[in-house]
Amino acid sequence: MEKWSHRLIPSPAGRIHVVEEGTGPLVLLVHGFPESWYSWRHQLPALAAAGYRAVAMDVRGYGRSSKPEAIEEYRMRALAEDCAAVVRGLGERTAVVVGHDWGAGIAAHTALLHPGTVTAVGMLSVPYAPRGGPRPSEIFGSLGGDEEFYVSYFQRPGRAEAEIEPDVRGWLAGFYAALSSGTMPPPDAPDVHFVAPGGELRDRFPAGGVLPGWLSEADLDVYAAEFERTGLAGALHRYRNMDRDWEDLAELDGAAIPQPSLFVGGTSDASTMWMSQAIEAFPVTLPGLVSSHLLEGCGHWLQQERAEEFNKILLDWLAAVSAPGTA
Repeated sequence: MEKWSHRLIPSPAGRIHVVEEGTGPLVLLVHGFPESWYSWRHQLPALAAAGYRAVAMDVRGYGRSSKPEAIEEYRMRALAEDCAAVVRGLGERTAVVVGHDWGAGIAAHTALLHPGTVTAVGMLSVPYAPRGGPRPSEIFGSLGGDEEFYVSYFQRPGRAEAEIEPDVRGWLAGFYAALSSGTMPPPDAPDVHFVAPGGELRDRFPAGGVLPGWLSEADLDVYAAEFERTGLAGALHRYRNMDRDWEDLAELDGAAIPQPSLFVGGTSDASTMWMSQAIEAFPVTLPGLVSSHLLEGCGHWLQQERAEEFNKILLDWLAAVSAPGTA
């Protein structure tokens, strides 16, 4: 942990904690749920060694970044503005922004809302899909029959917090394992993304407490320590703004991302597979797409599960978008 430089950057949230390594063109890394800047620990040194200024941030509500109390402070517009503020606060005018999970959506919307700041955008696990269609709560509420989709389960403030916070470390271990190749439940098991009536999300986590191969006890300690200190409300508030985002971003209905782009998903990741139609639409929605990859047998946490393989993809893409005529 001591090898990285930590700093706090002023932002509309108050301050954003970032960790950086290296010098050169700025690459801003944005994590998802339930993670932190530490999710990019394998990418920071690889990017620095390749001649980039690698910066991983704690999204507002996480880690050492500010945690506004109001739920609406976690709307997508605010998170995109945080990213732009970090770029400015680092003394830069532009950056490549790469995000995983919710971070993929944040990266995509930073590119759309701050096009002069983002020169290229990379998205991991969750493919870009333009705003449109029915209100998100209507879509999620229609899934699962008698069972409740996890996004709907997260909506009521305090409900998921009450499940997670009494045993943060155990819950995180189960959640990470449930979405990782090698430890996720078999295909014929009850779907871990749904909650049975009267149940909890953790009811369907893998039994036995076995950690996925990418996650050491020490790594889990880092994640658990942060959430034990901060609680989960800030992280969960992102889910509680999906309808608000749908209203806020009406002018982006059907919008394509013109900047050079990258997508990487895993064939064993439900987030990628559910949105296969979004991937098929990339020629329209990502006209600047430079490369798209599906990692065979990889789960959700791909930059940690397949760090070496992903780093090569990332560095090859960065080299391509830095070439004349592509940036």
